Amino acid sequence: MTASITRRPRPLRSRLAAAGAITAVGALLLTGCGDQTAGAEDSGEKKETAAPLAGKLPKKYQDSGVVKVGSDIAYPPVEFKDKDGRTVGLDVDLAAALGEQLGVELKFENGTFDTLLGGLRSKRYDIAMSAMTDTKARQEGLDSETGKKVGQGVDFVDYFTAGVSVYTNKGKDQGIKTWQDLCGKKIVVQRGTVSHDLAKAESKKCEKGEIKMETFDNDQQAQTRLRSGGADAGSSDFPVAAYAVKTSGGGNHFELVGEQVEAAPYGIAISKSNPELRDAIKAALDAIIENGEYQKIVEKWGVEDGAVTEAVVNGGK
Repeated sequence: MTASITRRPRPLRSRLAAAGAITAVGALLLTGCGDQTAGAEDSGEKKETAAPLAGKLPKKYQDSGVVKVGSDIAYPPVEFKDKDGRTVGLDVDLAAALGEQLGVELKFENGTFDTLLGGLRSKRYDIAMSAMTDTKARQEGLDSETGKKVGQGVDFVDYFTAGVSVYTNKGKDQGIKTWQDLCGKKIVVQRGTVSHDLAKAESKKCEKGEIKMETFDNDQQAQTRLRSGGADAGSSDFPVAAYAVKTSGGGNHFELVGEQVEAAPYGIAISKSNPELRDAIKAALDAIIENGEYQKIVEKWGVEDGAVTEAVVNGGK
């Protein structure tokens, strides 16, 4: 991590009624032929309308009707459980729109964030979609801190842009405006995220005491720790931090401090051994950007500032 729309099928083509005097036999023949032709055409049109890009998917997904999505479903508003236990959020709505283009269900499966790429490599998931920042390190399978090879890299289809933000308990910003203001202080972050990487990198620059870090499996656990007074600040992607500030305690728990930094793309991660699936996802994303569904979804979740205008493969630096 860095930073349902109701569908309406197009109406069937109307058929022209037969006009003028016509014999009973001729009328029956005309009606029969007309219905057969229109039925075949309408059937084809409905299929194309329902899933115009289904043919781009590898056959195994066309046959199963499912693409398994690995995701850390505890990162509102990107993906999270609502009060009724349903999986909702920006990624979930975007995935549904992609699935509509491809004629499959993008089925979310929950996992901790730092295990998602491993699950992709082991084929537990077909894709990972979890506010994951597209970085060169992830593309090449490198440890972000040491630069050493730690696994097979992945391809990304970039679908959103977000920066990293810092937040504190409300009314207790302690003068924190930049990451260097965190030197000598304690920050809570989700393990394996860009916030975690950034905290480690900024800590090395400190001259008045390193940044102490406490890491958690998910961002909500980090927020709970901060709220209890166990840290000075928290950090997460801007959409997530802004959502927490707006909603936690009715807006009374947290406040954003300073400006967001490290703006970078979120990407849908796909195994490099599966380029057909990558290209199908890219085509579907371009399609929903073009038809306006993408814009409706980002506006629904109040994150239109991070919208992209086209799908890009491996655009992260």
